[in-house]
Amino acid sequence: MKLHVIQILKKHSYLRNADIEGLLEKPKEESMGDYALPCFFLARELKKNPVEIAKDIARNLKLTGEIEKVEAVGPYVNFFVNRKQVAISTLNKVVKEKDDYGRMKKKDNNVMVEFSQPNTHKAFHVGHIRGTSFGESLARIKGFCGDNVIRANYSGDTGMHIAKWMWCYTRFHKNEKIENQEEWFAKIYVEAMQKLEDNEEGTREVEEINRKLDEKKDKSLIKLWKETRKKSIDAWKPIYKDLDVKFDRDYFESQVEEAGKNIAKELVKDELAEESEGATIMNFNSLGLGVWVLLRKDGTVLYSAKDLALARIKFKDYKLNESLVITNAEQNLHFKQLQKTLELMKFPHWKRYNHLGYESVRLPEGKMSSRTGNNILYADFRNELVEEAKKEIDKREKLNVRELEKRALVIAIAAMKYSMLKQDVNKIIVFDKGEALRFEGDTGPYLLYSYARAKSILRKVKTKNKSGKMKIESLDEKEKSLIMKFNDFPQTIGNAYKNNDPSCVAHYAYDLAQRFNEFYHSEKVIGSEREDFRLAIVECFSQVLKNALYLLGIDVLEEM
Repeated sequence: MKLHVIQILKKHSYLRNADIEGLLEKPKEESMGDYALPCFFLARELKKNPVEIAKDIARNLKLTGEIEKVEAVGPYVNFFVNRKQVAISTLNKVVKEKDDYGRMKKKDNNVMVEFSQPNTHKAFHVGHIRGTSFGESLARIKGFCGDNVIRANYSGDTGMHIAKWMWCYTRFHKNEKIENQEEWFAKIYVEAMQKLEDNEEGTREVEEINRKLDEKKDKSLIKLWKETRKKSIDAWKPIYKDLDVKFDRDYFESQVEEAGKNIAKELVKDELAEESEGATIMNFNSLGLGVWVLLRKDGTVLYSAKDLALARIKFKDYKLNESLVITNAEQNLHFKQLQKTLELMKFPHWKRYNHLGYESVRLPEGKMSSRTGNNILYADFRNELVEEAKKEIDKREKLNVRELEKRALVIAIAAMKYSMLKQDVNKIIVFDKGEALRFEGDTGPYLLYSYARAKSILRKVKTKNKSGKMKIESLDEKEKSLIMKFNDFPQTIGNAYKNNDPSCVAHYAYDLAQRFNEFYHSEKVIGSEREDFRLAIVECFSQVLKNALYLLGIDVLEEM
């Protein structure tokens, strides 16, 4: 419908060269129409009052069958679409396209989305869930909009945090069995941080371990590193299975260490980098970006130089139109320094190496930290939510153990993902378990419950309209509101794609579910004179909500 409005407006002499799509608005009140064009932007050019301009445009537009009427209200031109025609075409389109409703045509656009990025030998905690959920949702949105998406995970498996872990393990846990549980790795890392505090001798020993790991000559140390690295990576597999995330490419810092060192040396040779107190740095003080250290004074490489090497490798491995890296917002400055260095290096793709930062997830009592252990491990968090979800299910229905576990996990994942994805990425989240698991309100479980309710209605139907023909004599307000929301779905996805913002899909899903529940509570479906039409509305609601939840990385339940 928006395209019809744009086409009509483009025929007006005032508007042939205007960015109509960027100017059109959705009125806050449905009584004010479906689309509105503000005319302020024409006032200076035409030297006329925007109220008069709006009247002139409304008077001279030639309407099509899709647009029922147009009227000038103050400085706005308001458009009212033909709701019956839109209803029929929208319902038929959803029924026909099903899981593809809202999907855009394939484009020749290769995009790598790098996200999650847990470090080996450390905890996978609640903060990682936000980045992983955000990255997966964005990857799905981009794929739905026609991009060829490559999901990448880049993990730190070398560096000082590894040296600290290895120091603690060899000093205090050498006889322990090496496990593939994130809790075990996290416990040793936290212990290392505690024992290294104000410990000069221990700090020197850690630096020595880091140097040996960098040199790769100590065979026993390298053997231990390889074994513990593998176990740590294996501990992520059940987590990614829970979160329904699969990566096309895994990169590790150990793969880019040498290349990073060589780039740092190239930058010194080209007089782009300099040595300062033995360290190799990029001095960006004059640009307000501070100092970016590439190599320590002992010659060991930092993740800054490794990131430069990774940028080269990505574009060598794939013909990318864009590499989008998603990390915690604490890395925003780092990526500004990275992109500036790539520009100075004359890296041909530096403008396509982009970054999105998301804010952190915090406990009610404050910020989480892998260093202090003041965080919630994924496994503990997941199990706690699953147990709470079981209690909620038990209040409604008695299930066998297997089905109870299955449903509780889907509900728990929906609760954690939705509570994070509905938030603006620039907003710090204080996760409230009780709020996230509620079956009412703006929550993941509420959306799952709404979907299951719709499917329950459809299961009760004895016969269905097999003719495929849809007739609408009239539309009441609840029907109209819900169907017009179906019609908004493609535009919502387009906005999410354009702005790299899954939250608008989350908000859409909640609004959609609210409208459905208002419709369901006020309108009789089965046994009504309009049963076929209203069943079609229910069927389309379940399909559109399922598609929206898919883009958020959330599975649906046929029964709750």
